[in-house]
Amino acid sequence: MHHRLFSSIGLTAAAASLALVLGGCSTSDPDMVSRDNAQTMSQVQDGVVLSVRKVTVDGSQSGVGAVVGGVVGAIGGSAGSGVQRESQVLGVLGAVAGAAAGNAAERLVTKEDAIEILVQLKGGERRAIVQAKGTQNFEPGDAVIIVTTGNKVRVTKAPK
Repeated sequence: MHHRLFSSIGLTAAAASLALVLGGCSTSDPDMVSRDNAQTMSQVQDGVVLSVRKVTVDGSQSGVGAVVGGVVGAIGGSAGSGVQRESQVLGVLGAVAGAAAGNAAERLVTKEDAIEILVQLKGGERRAIVQAKGTQNFEPGDAVIIVTTGNKVRVTKAPK
């Protein structure tokens, strides 16, 4: 009984850890500037929006979801039997299933809706930028600025 109570507590704690870890994953929100990019010089280019379309950015697979899911599965699986040998086998099977489920959960939780903005620069060149949906809505014909900081690019409306 004590073993099952400990396993239930461990299972709950591991599931809560998975939710916290995956919930805290970074986003590509164009309205959010990372601390590393504060007080740095950025290159800007003027342009006009040609088109905007909705896209989905695939979720990440950093391995965190698989590790946490594997631990949760192992704890849950090993609690499934009072016989040591069966408990060990169920723990291994639970770990494998939990790792697969944790990986899928991480990918689902970190997937985000985004937009692809096709911009024509003043010199005639075109650029396509994918970024998360922010607070600004873009329409064809909008004057915009492409801001490049290091290897990060974002589009923002030009001041009027």
